[in-house]
Amino acid sequence: MSRTQMGLLIGVLLGLAAAVGGFGAFAATVVFGAIGLLVGRYLDGKLDLSQLVGRDRG
Repeated sequence: MSRTQMGLLIGVLLGLAAAVGGFGAFAATVVFGAIGLLVGRYLDGKLDLSQLVGRDRG
C-alpha cells in the first residue's frame, strides 16, 4: 500500500469517526492513531525512545 493510499484511508476513517461519533470520537481516534504510529515506528526500529525522553545512552 502506497503512502498516498494510506493517507487516504486514514482520512476516510477519521472522517467516519467524526461523522458517527462527533468530536469526542474524532479526538479519541486521533490520539489512538498517534499512539499506534509511535508503537509501529518503535517496532520497526525507526524510533529511539531516548530521543523522546531526552536521555542519551552511554
